[in-house]
This record gives sequence, C-alpha cells and structure tokens, in this order.
Amino acid sequence: MRSARLGIAAAMLISSSAPAAAQSAAERLDALDERITRLEDMNAIERVQRTYGYFVDKSQWTPLAELFTEDATLEIGGKGIFLGRDRVLEYMQTAFGPDGAKAGLLANHMQFQPIPDISEDGQTGWMRARAYVMSVGWGLPLYENEYEKGEDGQWRISRLTGPFTMYTSWEGWGEYGMNNTWPDKFDPPPDLPPSVVYLTYPAYYIIPYHYPNPVTGEPFIPDTGEVGAYHRPPGTAEQAESLRVGRMANGTQPIAEPPRD
Repeated sequence: MRSARLGIAAAMLISSSAPAAAQSAAERLDALDERITRLEDMNAIERVQRTYGYFVDKSQWTPLAELFTEDATLEIGGKGIFLGRDRVLEYMQTAFGPDGAKAGLLANHMQFQPIPDISEDGQTGWMRARAYVMSVGWGLPLYENEYEKGEDGQWRISRLTGPFTMYTSWEGWGEYGMNNTWPDKFDPPPDLPPSVVYLTYPAYYIIPYHYPNPVTGEPFIPDTGEVGAYHRPPGTAEQAESLRVGRMANGTQPIAEPPRD
C-alpha cells in the first residue's frame, strides 16, 4: 500500500513546479505520502459512519456493533451513556428489537454534511455530521463522533454522541415537537447519565464543535441565549444550577458555563 501511495506521490512530484531549494525530493515525497494517508483516513471514517446509518435502517444491530471499538461509548439523544461494544449491541437489540428488518416499519437514517478530521499522529479521528431520521417519527440528531485506528489498520467508532435537536411525531414538527432527552424513556438503562442536559425544539441546543473556525482558527463558543441548552427562566435558578455543565463524553471539548444571575 505504501509503495502504491509513493508511486502516486512521485507522479505528483514530477508534474509539480520546481521544488524549493531547502526541501529535498525525498522530503517532498514523504510529505505527499502523509497527505495521501490523511485523505484515505478521512474517507475511511466517513465510510464507517455512513455504514452505521445503513445498518440502522434495517436493524442490522450485530454488524453495527462491529463498527465500534471494544471500549467504545454510545450516547444517543438524552438517553445516557453506554459503555463498551457489548452494551452498544444490548442497547440496540433491547430498545429496537432483534436483528432484521421489521414488516410494516419504514426506517431511514440519512446522513449529511460530514466534516472529518484526523489527529497529527493519524490514530484518532473525529467527525461532525447531521442525520435526518425517518422512523416511527421524525428526528434530527447531530453527531460529534470520535474514531480510533486499530493495529489492523481499520478505523472504528470509539465514541458516538448524537444529541437530537428536534424530535416529533408524524403529525408534524411545527406543532408536535417533543422531548427526546430523558434517560428512563425505555430499556435498557444506561451505564452513566447524559453528558449534558439540553433543550430540543422549539428551543435549541448548539452541539459544541470538535474543531475551531476553519478561517479564523478561533474556538466556537456555544450560545447560551434565552432558549439555549442552559436557559434560566425567572425563578428557576436553582433548577438550572443542577444542569450538568462540563465536557463532552470524550472530555476534550469544554462546554461553556451558563450565564450567572
């Protein structure tokens, strides 16, 4: 595989303009090989994530669980956090029934706007992506996921978080938006409580970005406005203080403190 990439890199090198005097041909080949590997890795994690969506469509829970690392975490909606690949499978099979498509049920888990990133050492990846879920109702989760490259060179999901920004019945989101953020909604119970308590439509929650503004390089500060995740209506300061303010499940992205009274 490396020899093939170097062949492509060599062709790119030959067709490019004259190299800078301070950089040797070997150094340029190595740099091009790194860029090609990075692009391949970004394609790989996007492929894993899109495959996850297709497995959700027809309740293919066992192959879905195989997309995860052994010690992965799963957090969908406000259900709470499940620890490990076995618990991912248990969650899917208990909450949504055994493996296999169900007669009379049309489910599609469509994913859009993926933005993948790879760490400098090439062993960790992240992706922000939006999903449009059509099933027993309509839902709009927004993923901020993490991936890990195994010793076998395969990428797997190490952390999946999918907070819903809207969830509604078939009657329509404009009038029937509903909460999707309580841990005791259905079995099985999670291993840990939700990483953050937030409001869904008609309020909103801006899921923190794993990356800074691509133009300015500045980190994005989540909105804490009047209907955001940390909204404090008059007289509810004590209740709002109980909201869990901290970090995302991987502990790398701070979530801004709510405004103080």
